[in-house]
Amino acid sequence: MKHDKPFMKAACATAAAILAFLCLGQAGAGAAERMTIKGSTTILPIAQVMAEEFMDENPDIGISLQGGGSGVGIAGLIDGTADIANASRRIKPAEIEKAESRGVSPSEHVIALDGIAVVVHPSNPVKGLSTDQIRAVYAGRISNWEELGGARSKIVVISRDSSSGTFETFEELALAGEKVRPDSLTLASSQAVVQTVSQTPGAIGYVGFGYLGSRVRSLEVDGIPCSRESILDGAYLLSRPLFMYTNGKPAGCVKKFLDFVLSPRGQKLVEEEGFLGLR
Repeated sequence: MKHDKPFMKAACATAAAILAFLCLGQAGAGAAERMTIKGSTTILPIAQVMAEEFMDENPDIGISLQGGGSGVGIAGLIDGTADIANASRRIKPAEIEKAESRGVSPSEHVIALDGIAVVVHPSNPVKGLSTDQIRAVYAGRISNWEELGGARSKIVVISRDSSSGTFETFEELALAGEKVRPDSLTLASSQAVVQTVSQTPGAIGYVGFGYLGSRVRSLEVDGIPCSRESILDGAYLLSRPLFMYTNGKPAGCVKKFLDFVLSPRGQKLVEEEGFLGLR
């Protein structure tokens, strides 16, 4: 069983996930250089620990870190309010077009690997679902666990908000573009999904691999568990890379930070946060 460290690590980011703001820049109040990082709440725990260690080593550089979702981060890169956009999904063609119209050239940097785990309450007897069943649940065609081999109880469908890269990737890979049922509970962060599912026996939700722990249980998808091995070899359907985007080739403190993220020490921090470092 994976430990709950990522959940605990993210506890101080609750306000960031809900209010979409977490500032670390105060740690470098007298810094000569500053940068702003915005975006994915999935990446938020990784970015937070990276920023803390980076500023310890580089006290002349201050970092402000903001959540809000992948869409918020990419919008910030486009409008010039973010030096780095954290994204748990790839930038869209329409976003690239908008960026280029404003003189911004998004440059993609893969910083970690992840899998979107479909999670339920630990007491739920269902061990796995097919993608067709997941799609039927989220689209509203299946509403009771009894139809899936579980207890006779209502399925409480939990999803993410539309600015979330996790939502968009899940919609693409698991739902094949079908819309989520209108009575689903929409939450602002993976941490909020874990908390709600852990308190709701009939719930189903989805989170990044780094958020798994004893509070929730992940289901097999098409017979494949969400595990390090299945993510690394691509067998798990809902596997994905995690990104940081910059405006063109990074330079200055932005390059220095990305070099740290991709360094052996940075990738060890990725692993310590429960995600998968690059191999």
